[in-house]
This record gives sequence, C-alpha cells and structure tokens, in this order.
Amino acid sequence: MLSRVSSARAIAAVLLASLAVTGTARAEIAVSANDGKVKLVNGVVQVQKDGKDTVSFIDLSANPPKLIAEIEAPASVVGPPTSVAVSPKEDFALVTGAQKINPADPTKQTPDNKVTVIDLGAGSSGIVGSLKKATGIGAAATPLVPKVIQTIEAGAGASGVSINKAGTLALVANRNEGTVSVFTIAGKTLTAAGKIELGNKDSGPSAVSFTPDGKSALVTRDNDHKIAVLSIDGNTVEYTKRDMNAGLRPYGLDIASKGDVAVVANIGIGQGDSDTVSVIDMAAKPPRVVNTVTVGQTPEGIKMSPDGKYVAVSVMNGSNKPEASPFYKASGFLQVYERTGTQLKKAFEVPVGKWCQGIAWSRNSTVVMVQCMVEEEILIYKISGVTSKGMNKVGVIKTKGGPAGIRTSEK
Repeated sequence: MLSRVSSARAIAAVLLASLAVTGTARAEIAVSANDGKVKLVNGVVQVQKDGKDTVSFIDLSANPPKLIAEIEAPASVVGPPTSVAVSPKEDFALVTGAQKINPADPTKQTPDNKVTVIDLGAGSSGIVGSLKKATGIGAAATPLVPKVIQTIEAGAGASGVSINKAGTLALVANRNEGTVSVFTIAGKTLTAAGKIELGNKDSGPSAVSFTPDGKSALVTRDNDHKIAVLSIDGNTVEYTKRDMNAGLRPYGLDIASKGDVAVVANIGIGQGDSDTVSVIDMAAKPPRVVNTVTVGQTPEGIKMSPDGKYVAVSVMNGSNKPEASPFYKASGFLQVYERTGTQLKKAFEVPVGKWCQGIAWSRNSTVVMVQCMVEEEILIYKISGVTSKGMNKVGVIKTKGGPAGIRTSEK
C-alpha cells in the first residue's frame, strides 16, 4: 500500500505528464517594452536624457498575473504598441526601438533601427516548475532569466514587428523610410533577408501582422491612410500593390487567430474628433474593409482575444492632451467589443490611466491587460462570463519606464 506522500507524488507525476502531453504545461509569458526616455508632462512629451528603456516579463499563468523579470533593452513609445513579438514556442522575443536620444542634442530624439532578440529559455517558471516545487518531484522551479542574445538593424524608425506561426520569418515596419524589413529565423537567430518598399518613403509603415497560414501579411500606413497587402511564398515577401482604405491614419492592427477578419485602429489627426475602428473581411477575395465603428479620441492599441470573440481597444480619450485643451480628459478608456462575424458590439468600457498603449490577452481569453504610459503601470482585468457582462480589475503591475508595447505568443 502506498503512503500518502508516495500516493501524492504518483498523482502529481501523472498530472505533470498529462500537462506536458496536452501542451498546457508551458509558461504563458507576456513581454512589455517600456520607454524610459520620455515622460508626458501636461500633454508635452519631455525627453529624459538619463532614462533607461526596459523590457518586462509577466507570468500570465499566475493569478493574478505577476512580474517575474525585467532587463534593459532599447524600446520606444513612438509607433503602435506592437513593438514586441514573442515566438510561437515562447523561447525568444523581439523588441524594436523606433527612437533613441539624439547624441547631438540630448533634449531630442532621432530615429533608430534596432531590433533586440531576447532569449526566454524554456519558460521553466510556468506550471510544470510550480508543480515540481510544490510536490518535491524533480528540481525546483527555475526563475526565468531572459538575456539579450542578438541586436540587429532593420530600418529607420523600426516599429511594429511580427513573427509568423511557423517561427521562420519576422517582419518589421520602418516608419521613417517607408519600408518593411524581412528577417529569416533559424532557431533563435535572425538574418536580414531584404526590405520591401511601400511606395512613398513618407507612407509611415506602422503595424504589421501575418495571416495564420503565413501566406500574406497586412501593414498599416498612417501617413498616407492605407493598409498594404503583402504576399509571402517561403522567404520571399512582395508588395502586391493592393491597398485598402479604412479611415484616417490606420495604425494598430490585428488579425483573428482563424484568419477570417482583421481589425484596424484609425487614430485620426488628434484634433478632438471621435476616431474609429475598422473590420476587414479577410475571407473576401480580395480582402476589403466592410465595417467601421466610432470609439472615441485616439484608439492607440487594439487586440483580438485568442478565441476571436472579443476586440479590446485602448482609447486615449484626450488624456494625452494639455489640461487647458477643450478636448482633455483625466482618463482614457479600455473598451471591449463582442464580435459576431464582421460586426462589433460594445460589451465593456472601464476608465484607465493616461496615454495608454498596448493590450494583451491571456490564452483562455478571460484576462486582458492594458499599458498606461504616464502611470508606468499595466492594469489587469478579468472578464467573467459572456452573459454577466462583468469585467473586474484584478491587478496592477508597475514597470520601470512607461509601458509602450506588449505581446504574447500567437500560436
């Protein structure tokens, strides 16, 4: 007859094996890029010459999610808050730095082209590590120790970045030269494979996103108000010359995990008018914009839940303007829309902080996080039930520098 301890260990061993087989044993990591070079003071961006950019690593499998590591690496609030990408295996992350302090005048910034590759290891701080520590089976959980393993150059104003689901290709939108950089991936090593020109050098490529099958990608261009379609064949990426027109200054972008729709945040020109979010029917041939909804002043971040049911939007709501402005508001909003096909219906809206940026969801589509630059924190909310319409704040994570871009692995 087994002792209680032996029996518990046997059960835990079976559970660990089951978790490993089902794939839920991996850690669930969110990566936040934090800009320490700037602060927003009464609506004016001020450069901090001694500021340090950081990258934070958040364990989404914890309840509530918690900060588990933070390192220094170049980051920037300039560009959409998709300046981070996490590999499908969660073994490395990419962070772009669109701006750096101008060495000739430290009170100003200048475009940068850096992309940092960060090794995330095997994610041993996740579920398996915790169970090992709790049951005494095997080694105790090993803390996640991320480290920079490569720094590469994209183009001027390197901003939005994405990795395909095969983990073999990365794209970087270069805001200050009208191009998209292409990188091949072998293991955790990136190799430059050319650039794609998107017409005018001032077109302002901002966010880039692969379709799930990896055969195409979309790129927002906020300076000429277009969304470019790229075709992909292996490592060959080409501009199809097909552009879509959603609204004023299309900026943030996301494609549903099933690939049936994409959503675009149109940030407008910042003159107090309400701005919009557009829906692209990706199943149409060719894809096209089919729906647009009004959301408020400056929808900065946009992200669909992994199950495709929700679209979350961070709306600045004038919180980034001087207090004397007639369009100033003391807080922004986190809005969550229910999606039915190509239709969006607002389900939740909660006030958040000022100059808020990116959004990330948990893998089970119940936890949503939003970054707030001024407060230097990430707010965490939990959605409870589809019919109860409940969304409750469950945590806050403080960051070193303003959180400006965030992403999880997109499997």
